[in-house]
Amino acid sequence: MKRLYSILLLLGFLALNSCEKELPELLNYRSYEFNDLDENAGEWNTVLGITDSQIQIEVPAGVGSSSYLQELQQLKDRQKSTSGEERKSVTYWTSNPTNRWNEIALELIAKYNIIPGPNDDGTYTLPNPASPEGPPAFPFAHPPYACRALAYLSVAQYDGQVLAWKYKYRYNRPAPYSVDEDIASAYVKSTLPSYPSEGAVVAEASKAILTAMFPLEKEYLEQKAAEHLNSIYMAGSAVQSDIDAGVKIGKEVAAIALTRASGDGMKNAQAPKAVSDSIKNAALERFGWAWDNLEIPVRPVGLTPLFGKVKMWSIDNVESVRPIPPPAIGSKAYEDDVVLLKNYAKNMNENYRRIANFWQDGLGTYTPPGHWNRIAKEIIVEEKLNPIRTARVYAYMNMAIMDGGISCWDAKYYYHYPRPIQMIEGFETIAGTPNFPSYTSGHSVFSAAGSEVLAYFFPDRAAVLRGWAEEAAISRVYGGIHWSFDATVGTDQGRKVATFSIDKARLDAAE
Repeated sequence: MKRLYSILLLLGFLALNSCEKELPELLNYRSYEFNDLDENAGEWNTVLGITDSQIQIEVPAGVGSSSYLQELQQLKDRQKSTSGEERKSVTYWTSNPTNRWNEIALELIAKYNIIPGPNDDGTYTLPNPASPEGPPAFPFAHPPYACRALAYLSVAQYDGQVLAWKYKYRYNRPAPYSVDEDIASAYVKSTLPSYPSEGAVVAEASKAILTAMFPLEKEYLEQKAAEHLNSIYMAGSAVQSDIDAGVKIGKEVAAIALTRASGDGMKNAQAPKAVSDSIKNAALERFGWAWDNLEIPVRPVGLTPLFGKVKMWSIDNVESVRPIPPPAIGSKAYEDDVVLLKNYAKNMNENYRRIANFWQDGLGTYTPPGHWNRIAKEIIVEEKLNPIRTARVYAYMNMAIMDGGISCWDAKYYYHYPRPIQMIEGFETIAGTPNFPSYTSGHSVFSAAGSEVLAYFFPDRAAVLRGWAEEAAISRVYGGIHWSFDATVGTDQGRKVATFSIDKARLDAAE
């Protein structure tokens, strides 16, 4: 590997601060004026192919009707009794709450990103969605689980808002503050129609998806959704019928998304030991090598060995994006990498260590997919995207990241390549070694896929984003966890996978 990853856009790298090792902090932003309302967004194509013939809402009452005037009066009366906590809630949720639900998802991923420990007798019990309370508790929110949760969340948010926009501009019922000057608006006023409430769509869809992914958090998520819906009302953004219509859309879109999830193959990804052993033996016969788990204590099965068979979002056949084989053990390319890794270990310096630690995203964090969601969120706020544009960025990025993860895990268990610590005598890493094969690097694939989609949406930032992805990749080599070809080929793999998601975005009628 000849690239000078360590000097790639270091100033941009430093600007990210050190958010990766902590729970996601709330961004310091408030309601802002959207750079565009995207009046035609109701004509965009949904990811799940949902149309208004599948999800229908009632024709709203006119602004001069007695029922609507009564709703306005109820809202005015309620605003007079706004509590201090409600005002804080209105400020927190902002007029672009898709970001807040993304933050909630990252918090839950970090909370559940803990390896289940062994039983007293040394055996392991896997987390079971049928008994989420455990022990161990379900889920173990490792990177494959995290990228899938984020993909379904953002797709449901996006598709729901496409339908919301369609109905908004079909019925064109203005926001309450535009009808009655006595109704205060907590957010920047706009001409965006209020029926149905896009915020209510996001609240209900997000609650449903995250509850399915994190069932032990049902009560917490119901509380957050209720708080969010109340904030929409107290902000003067919607009357109750606006909110009710949005809730209906969000609930039905989430149900369609979760139907897909139930049949995508994830429930079979964590295979039993016999299947895991057969995968390893197949690699031994095919290539003459296999990865061995060097954990202490050793878990009997590698992490989700059949994640590579989960249904992809934008690619029909995972083998079509399978990377080239890694160097044969003992070949010149292999021996050159042994020398390279030994050299990094011998000459480990503060800069290498800082980069390795910054991109570690290990246990107790929101994982590499979450890291790229955090980056996306900061750009979204800086660019002042409206809620539907926000959801679109998250949806295509997280679909690419999940597809990248599926492709990466297909390669990991097809090639079953050993990690450096297994092959280099006396070799030590500066980070924990994951319990799955080495080739290709998950960090590299996740980061390249996420950065490439963000580069498409924000072309002025493309060079910096791609530089960060390459730095994330080399960080795993500095840490001693991966071979350099795990990182370079993984980066190419992630970018290739991302093109399929970008091609879908080009055809969704949003451009």
